[in-house]
Amino acid sequence: MKSQLLKLFLTFFKIGAFTFGGGWAMISIIEREIVDKNHWIDREEFLDLIAVAQSLPGIMAVNVAAITGDKICGLKGSIWSALGTILPSFSIILIIAIFLTPDLIKSNETLSSIFMGIRPAVVALIIAPVISSARAAKIGLKTMWIPIAVALLIWSKLPYISNPILYIVAGGAYGCFIHTRRARKHLNEGKEETE
Repeated sequence: MKSQLLKLFLTFFKIGAFTFGGGWAMISIIEREIVDKNHWIDREEFLDLIAVAQSLPGIMAVNVAAITGDKICGLKGSIWSALGTILPSFSIILIIAIFLTPDLIKSNETLSSIFMGIRPAVVALIIAPVISSARAAKIGLKTMWIPIAVALLIWSKLPYISNPILYIVAGGAYGCFIHTRRARKHLNEGKEETE
């Protein structure tokens, strides 16, 4: 148990320490660590985990870490995984707050260049999990319009329409509707066979 807790902590510490750009930028690295490398969960379960983590309040990467830790080692796993994710960022922000001020970053060409160089890499880190999530969700040519339309509506910044919560709730309601319809269809087919 202790070795598993240490492995969870170190895995999420590494993710937290070497990922820039926040939640979505971390997803591809988290996926590689918990799905491909450690085989703690499978790819489809990972997609569900991302959906749940995104709909919960708080930082998505910490939510993913806590849910994964809980699955592997219960409450202790959840705490150690979340701590592993938070600790690197907290330490780096503390150091930056002590030694680097925004004026110093803007006036220092080297630091400004470093941050400018990181930005395109962060965009790539965000795009990579979108592609792998689309594959895992089995989004094809017939359904690809849905995430594109939702992304454009959220990006529009129109009142009410650009609220992501609306689409999370609508997606959940649609999923319940489809599940209920399929269950009724199977129930009716079962009744027909028995008659």
